Order: sequence, then C-alpha cells, then structure tokens
Amino acid sequence: MFTLEGKTILVVGGASGIGRSVAEMAAHQGAKVILASRNASRLAMAAEEIGNGTAHTEVDMTNEAAVKAWATALPEIDYLVISASSAAHGPFATAETGPLRAMFDAKFFGPYVTAREVLPKIRSGGSIMLFSGVLSRRPGENCAGLGAVNGAVEALTRAMALELGPNVRVNCMSPGMVRSEAYSSMPDDAREAMYQSTGESLLVGRVGVPTEIAHAVLSSLTNGYLTGQILDVDGGHMIRQYATR
Repeated sequence: MFTLEGKTILVVGGASGIGRSVAEMAAHQGAKVILASRNASRLAMAAEEIGNGTAHTEVDMTNEAAVKAWATALPEIDYLVISASSAAHGPFATAETGPLRAMFDAKFFGPYVTAREVLPKIRSGGSIMLFSGVLSRRPGENCAGLGAVNGAVEALTRAMALELGPNVRVNCMSPGMVRSEAYSSMPDDAREAMYQSTGESLLVGRVGVPTEIAHAVLSSLTNGYLTGQILDVDGGHMIRQYATR
C-alpha cells in the first residue's frame, strides 16, 4: 500500500528546493519521475543529476493557455505534487497590490489551473499534494497577503478532496522554515542568522531540511486513507511561543 515502485509522479516545481527533494526521493524508491517548471536549463540539470530515467517538461503555471496545451501531452500519472513557492511581504496598510496579485497567480491560480488540467491524467486511486504555509493559521506581521494566499490554498484543498473523492485524494503540505534555495537571494550572514533565530524558537531547536518535507509528502501521497488534510511539518511552529510585542 505504501510503495512507489512502478508508480508515476509529476512534480511541478521539481527543479529545485523541496520539489527536487521529493523527486529525488521518489526516484530512489522506484517511481517514474517527471519534473516540470518554467526554467528549462535548471530542469534538464536536475533530471540528469537525479537519473533513474527522470523526465522533464517545461511549463509556466501562470500561463493558463500554455498549461492546457502542456497537460494534454502528459502521460497517465499516479501522483501530482505542486510545490509552488511565491511570497510578497509588507505592512497591510502600505503593501502594493501588484506583488500580491503576482503571488496569487503563482501560488493559487497556477496550482488551481494545473491541478484541473492534469486531473484527467491521474489514475483512479491517485492523489494530489498542494503546498501552503503556517501563516494561514498563525499570522505574522507584514505577511497579511501571504497568509491569505496560504488560506486560499488550504480551502481549495478541502474542496477538491470533497469533489474528487474517492477516485483522487487531495492533501496540502504546510512546511515550516526549511534550508532551501527559497532564501538564496539573502546575504549569507543574514540567512544564517534567520535560520538560527527561527530554529531557537521551535520545539525541535532548528529549522528543517528539504528531505524531511519530502518524506512526509511521499508518505501522504501513498496513504489511501488520507485526504482533505493540511499537514504541518514545521518543527512545532504552530504551537511555538511567540515573543510579546
């Protein structure tokens, strides 16, 4: 019941970060892996490094017409993982709507359209994994928009699970802070200081690594009794003690 041997998994966002870790772990467990993202060169490099017959296909989730055309050419799959990552920060009173709209396009509408168009390719008994984040239920300052898009993804997850069951299960991964390429644009010192301070506030005493999230994703994909759930793999972030203002 919990094997990936002989299964096909499509990882959108699989060229880097958590998505790539999911793809690597799935390939090593015997799955046929298809990577997708909009960065062709990074895709090709990731597929080659993962090996095990990993395929790759280019798609921009924010282009609905392109997603529709792309999805028609896909083979049948068992599992779909959409590890979309996008963030827009700023105080509610002054944050501009342009970056917020772009974030919703990348993290909500893109996954929505992608899941909808790929759905006919998912075999009965398969499952879909979306991604959100803890800010939907544990707000942070200067993150109103990010919390809102995470909340939208989680609501979508539950609605999809209700509509698509029993043929297709749908769950949502809500990871805590993870050491990944998502923070690569930060100066090294600032990034390490952020990891250190956040880790000290968590119950496990550190931030996560991509393989820990990937392990939870694959376990959830293959658990036939799990659907409509938001899975917090966050080192205890949801119950950590915040400092007072």
